[in-house]
Parts: sequence; structure tokens; C-alpha cells
Amino acid sequence: MNSILTIPNILTFMRMGLIPVFVSLVYYGYSKWALAVFLIAGISDGIDGFLARKFKQESELGTIIDPIADKLLMTVAFIILTLPNVLPPTRHLPIPFWVTASVIGRDILILTIAGAINIITGFRGFKPSFWGKVSTLVQVIGISLVMVAAVTGYTIFLPTTYFVIVLLVVISGVHYVFQVASLMKEDQASSSENA
Repeated sequence: MNSILTIPNILTFMRMGLIPVFVSLVYYGYSKWALAVFLIAGISDGIDGFLARKFKQESELGTIIDPIADKLLMTVAFIILTLPNVLPPTRHLPIPFWVTASVIGRDILILTIAGAINIITGFRGFKPSFWGKVSTLVQVIGISLVMVAAVTGYTIFLPTTYFVIVLLVVISGVHYVFQVASLMKEDQASSSENA
């Protein structure tokens, strides 16, 4: 099997393919099916990483498309679930705009910083941070809880969920800036040693 058609990569492509399915199900009011599709997509994210490590199927393509699939899924989910009149009219739904704005804003900030640093210095050693992974996990749980609320009408936990999502967005965004600065220092130190 070549480095493109590995099981982890196939799962990642599947996750990308589930994004329009999830959006369509939400839009047309099939909340239960949308929840099931989102859970499958979210679980596949954990499984593909585990399989890649377990069977040594990590690939350069996988390191690129996996975070892209994650960001696409979460960005599209937050946007569709923030739109008015998409979810059943329930307290604390749809997702408040400020929550979605903070999630997408952090990703734009990170991409802008990484792009600017790459253009100016040529540095490419960006790595996902611990707090970034925690933030993404909480966002997946948060979207799942939003969909559970849409199905059951039970929404008392949503204000806390929104607060925790935004708190971790801020923490992970700040942490990422410091992590990149640290990685750049290490890269410059190793370059000067090898020179």
C-alpha cells in the first residue's frame, strides 16, 4: 500500500466527505442523523491518528490533510449551527455568534502568523500544541452537545460549554504564539551550531 492510500488517510478523506452530509442533514432538520454523522466524523479523527502511530502509517500527506479535515469540519459545523432558523427554536440555540467568531478568529490568527513567519524567515517547523489539541477536543464535544440539545431540547449545559470553548480558544491561541517563538529559537540555535 502506498503512502497515499493508507487506512488513516482513507479515514481522513472519509471525514472530509462527511462534512457536506452533516451540513445537509442539519439544514434539512434531520438532527438525529446529523448528530450520528458528526460523532462518526469526530471518532474517526481519533482512530486515524491511533492507526497511523500503531501501524507506522504516518505520511507527509496525512500530516497535511488531517488538520485540514479537522479545521474544515469544525469551522463548517460552527458556522451552520450559528445560523438562525437552522436548528429547532430552543433556549441557548443556535450557537452564539461570539463563540463561533472566537473559534474561527483563532484559526485565522494562527494561519496568518504561521504564513507571515514562513514568508519572512522560511521557518516551517510548526507543530500542533497540547492546548490546541485540547481546544479541538472540547470543540468536538461542544458541537456534539449542541446536537444533543437540538435532538432532546435539554440545553442547560450549553452556556458552560460555550464559555469553556472560548476560554480554551484564548488559552491555546496565546500558548501557540509562545510555542512558535520557542520553536524558532531552537531552530536558530541548531542552525548556528551546524554553521
